[in-house]
Amino acid sequence: MKRAELTEPIISGIQQIGIGNTSVYDTWAWYRKQLGMDLPVFDEAAEAELMLPYTGGQPRSRHAILALNMMGGGGAEIWQYTSRKGQPAAQPIQAGDLGIYIAKFKSPDIQKSHDFLSQENETSPITQSPDGRQHFYTKDPDGNLIELVQSDSWFKKKLSHSGGVSGVTIGVTEMEKSIEFYREILGYDRIVYDETRSFEDFQFLDTDNKFRRVLLTHSKPRVGPFSKLFGTTEIELLQVYDRTPNKIFADRMWGDLGYIHLCFDIIGMAALRGKCLAYKCPFTVDSGDFDMGEAAGQFAYIEDPDGTLIEFVETHKVPIMKKFGWYLDLRKRPAEKSLPNFMLTAMGWGRVKDK
Repeated sequence: MKRAELTEPIISGIQQIGIGNTSVYDTWAWYRKQLGMDLPVFDEAAEAELMLPYTGGQPRSRHAILALNMMGGGGAEIWQYTSRKGQPAAQPIQAGDLGIYIAKFKSPDIQKSHDFLSQENETSPITQSPDGRQHFYTKDPDGNLIELVQSDSWFKKKLSHSGGVSGVTIGVTEMEKSIEFYREILGYDRIVYDETRSFEDFQFLDTDNKFRRVLLTHSKPRVGPFSKLFGTTEIELLQVYDRTPNKIFADRMWGDLGYIHLCFDIIGMAALRGKCLAYKCPFTVDSGDFDMGEAAGQFAYIEDPDGTLIEFVETHKVPIMKKFGWYLDLRKRPAEKSLPNFMLTAMGWGRVKDK
């Protein structure tokens, strides 16, 4: 089916998580060396002109790098203000605070990932999540929480000890409302677990609070050009009962320090616009068509019930091998069809290898 014929949007997977920081190249170096995020899809300085609702009503200059891990999973959009200094949260972020609290990265071998990351980083012990999978936590140099989770969803193997982004943990206030939102808008229709108690595997997070913890995933495989690369994803919703949660980005701008948004690769922006409007969560930012030279398409933002920013990107043009000038116009391909493995693999020829 062609894109223009779609009446229902296609969610192809998590494209990336936005990470606000104060040193874009230093931050990318850490994610590249520690988590294998070594393929730069773009690396550019530009003006953020369309995010005015979240940037104090003014365009802001920034420098961003979108990096992927070719083992599979979503990317990291490493984002730095250049026209101002990115601001930290006014108070320490706690489990259950509203917004993106943890980025989940997938691993084929949790012990191997733990052995690697614990050499240079603070890590929690390996424990079991409520569904019985092995996992552990660590932090990036800015203190952002990262969870390594056991996974069997891969595009390639043996390039690194870990893959890319497989999901996030998001703090919410009304669990049932949030479950409905992520099911109806983003297709997370399967509840893996739904438990309420204090959790032993949260000890690294310095909390004994009581939480309701719900893990969502999708019952059907994702489809679309990059679906094989993004793989299976999950959203963990976290509601705290023993205190009133703070909003992680209260009185701050999009692009300030921390996890600024969760971005989904989609097909059918017009259909999605109508669906979000009908669900009473209209686009708060709508780019129309854009062309950044190395990539072209459309992007838009909505807010979840607690104001967490969700980005949608519909890609029209993407670089396959930039040094040879090979770009692919995705609008000429069937919407649901994945790109051939050789094309996805060719993207990885631009990986940056550290000495």
